[in-house]
Amino acid sequence: MRRLFGVVLATGLVLSIRGGVQAADPDAKAVLDKAIAAAGGESKLSALESKAIETKAKGSLSYGGADGDFHTRSVTQGINRFRQEFDGDIAGNQIKGVTVVDGDKGWRNFAGQSGKLEDDQLAAQKRSTYLSLAPATLLPLKGKDFTIESAKEDKVDNKPAVVLKIDGPDKKSFQLWFDKETGLPVKLVAKVSGFQGEEFTQETTYSKYKDFDGVKRATKIDTKHNGEKFINIEITDVKPLDKVDPKTFAEPPAD
Repeated sequence: MRRLFGVVLATGLVLSIRGGVQAADPDAKAVLDKAIAAAGGESKLSALESKAIETKAKGSLSYGGADGDFHTRSVTQGINRFRQEFDGDIAGNQIKGVTVVDGDKGWRNFAGQSGKLEDDQLAAQKRSTYLSLAPATLLPLKGKDFTIESAKEDKVDNKPAVVLKIDGPDKKSFQLWFDKETGLPVKLVAKVSGFQGEEFTQETTYSKYKDFDGVKRATKIDTKHNGEKFINIEITDVKPLDKVDPKTFAEPPAD
């Protein structure tokens, strides 16, 4: 059971409205520009970059024969500062957890177990964080930390799409699909590491976009690990925060 909780928290469940990549070619740049415009425009997305964003969600998960429901509250600032509080009922066990990343530091406190994220665990959490934030925030994909390798035509659910192959800040690649008609992200595929270092092919789909203060956000996010159902998320609220408690991105106290 502890392994399950660790995988859940290591996966991140990172939820944020915030949206750099050197475009490999004009087509890739056009895909990103269309997505940014469809999401609300560069000025609105840029205005959020300096703010912290609070996102609340509920969902369900399946792993190793265990199923459960959960609620999360996440606060993110850019793609390098992240705090998530997790509260779930997993296979009849009430579980609470907190995961924090502040630049090159990170901590995890779940099911009564607390500790600092080191080396591979920290790298895995940081990757999970940016993979979750990039499709929502978009603007970082145009910066120096991301590089687009290629762009090609494809389909998602039999609808025309464009898929970009992208290298992240850790130089590991992922693929991100954009609906050709709306311009919005609809799918992401990447290799990710679990709590104990096991590797998964993670496929995430985005749908049911809604407007939050002028910025569109996918409110239905479904994730599979190695083709099997893993996590389904419904975002219930997203809002920018004018002030953030300094302790938000600090090491969480042990239970």
